[in-house]
Amino acid sequence: MPVRLRHTRSHDYGYLVRRWRSVARSTGLIMRKFAEAGGNDLYFLRSRNIRNDVPSIYISAGIHGDESAATEGLLAWAERNPGLLEKLNFLLFPCLNPWGLIANSRYDSEGRDLNRSYHSSKVPQIALQMALFSDHAFDLALMLHEDYDGQGVYIYEVTGKKPYWAEDMLKAASKHINPDPRSKIEGRSARHGVVRRKITPDLMPEWPEAFVLCFQNVARVFTVETPSEFHLDDRIEAQVALVDRAVKLVQKEFSLPKSPVEA
Repeated sequence: MPVRLRHTRSHDYGYLVRRWRSVARSTGLIMRKFAEAGGNDLYFLRSRNIRNDVPSIYISAGIHGDESAATEGLLAWAERNPGLLEKLNFLLFPCLNPWGLIANSRYDSEGRDLNRSYHSSKVPQIALQMALFSDHAFDLALMLHEDYDGQGVYIYEVTGKKPYWAEDMLKAASKHINPDPRSKIEGRSARHGVVRRKITPDLMPEWPEAFVLCFQNVARVFTVETPSEFHLDDRIEAQVALVDRAVKLVQKEFSLPKSPVEA
């Protein structure tokens, strides 16, 4: 008999929103509608009181609606870590493409790939989303994704601040799914599931979400990908592990004494 999935409503957007409302109530996070798209309300959650002595963390999921382990993984991490949600500074976008989630589609109701639309303000929901974070300083940004061609977990890590974290994050996820073994991922050189590159404005004509965060001088920007053809429960647990490890690393880094250059 096939193994029964624990997450049988992973494309039920209303159910996802209700669970996030429960998280907000239990942690004190502010949950607000910021846009409407495809007949659905879009929400963000943020910390009620911003502190300067703890890290600020940006996490988004669900910009591609057929990547349900990302939306479920972010929620599962939040449900398991109420203390961190109360302690650190967060801005969370739990599902950026609810129409796509419901339809199990990469695209939105207008046939757009929203993750190739951040170079322009012509998409209203993206303009409104960027307005929410354009004047914020983040220490870590995570974009949660999946890939139907994936053969394991992989991470895009923007080059810049060292030491790099992707290998450490993949080690945590490997308890559930091994790193992608390919030497080329989407035409880019990869090593044990890590793709590193320097981001410049002319690198791609149509910008993904990660580009905007990078240009906003976020020192640590990661796009994480779990393999869509693997078991949903394993993918969700891998997403949880990736988020959990990144948050622990930024907490550790933030607590270290600053060098004279950084201070």
